[in-house]
Amino acid sequence: MKPPITIIVACGLGFAAMSAFGFAAPNTHHLEPNAPRTVTVTEAVTPPVIRAGLLQSTLILLPEEEKIATVFGGDTVDWVFDGGHVASRFISVKPKIANSSTDIHIVSDHGNEYTLQLREVSGDDDAHFDSKVFIVPGDKAAKDKLAELPVFVPASELDKVKQDAATAKAAEAAERKSAETKAEQYRSQYPSTLHFDYTWDKDKGKALGLQEIWRDDKFTYLRGQFQETPALYELKDKKGSLINFDYNDGLYTVPKELEHGYLTIGKQKVEFSRVEERR
Repeated sequence: MKPPITIIVACGLGFAAMSAFGFAAPNTHHLEPNAPRTVTVTEAVTPPVIRAGLLQSTLILLPEEEKIATVFGGDTVDWVFDGGHVASRFISVKPKIANSSTDIHIVSDHGNEYTLQLREVSGDDDAHFDSKVFIVPGDKAAKDKLAELPVFVPASELDKVKQDAATAKAAEAAERKSAETKAEQYRSQYPSTLHFDYTWDKDKGKALGLQEIWRDDKFTYLRGQFQETPALYELKDKKGSLINFDYNDGLYTVPKELEHGYLTIGKQKVEFSRVEERR
């Protein structure tokens, strides 16, 4: 067995050889995420620096009142910008190259503009990177815009609005078509629902102005030419009682099927009753 000193010497020679040929051990850091932090963006001040980690995702969040309308990145080759598929207040940034840097410009749906500097920090002595960054507007004008209605509609929301409008329009057209079909069916079938099965004293009716009485499945109708509008009563147990009805241009419309009743003006009175309809 060779003594342990031989291994140490061999390793030392190996490192010496690597140094002689220009090779060096890689300087690597284990990246650690920072606690979430808040940065204030002011138009007249240098954009804040966001520390990003190689192949790590840093989440940038706009104020709760805003959504991202569009994003401009200086380096879209070595950096990945991902705002998701639905308009939101979130955007993720990720560097693909060590020690790289770029800027990012975010325009919100309220018209605010936020500029940040992004820097990859895996080569720094402090290898902590920002995992989550909250943006706060520092200018009064930008803060005031948060209380106003959005001025931009993200493309994804615009597509959804158009799709919802098209769906609502199609549903309205279908509902209108269905209503027209039902109306046509009702008009075609309505004559068969009319029943002229009332009897009354024709002479008294003529003297009063009564011309016709009929019903359908829901209403009773009385038509006449009256010099004065007669009072209409329903007869039950030989007692007359006033009933609700609509009157328009000589037509009474009673919201029920009457069995017995009468019209009267002063001393004139015409009783009517429903009988079995002749076929």
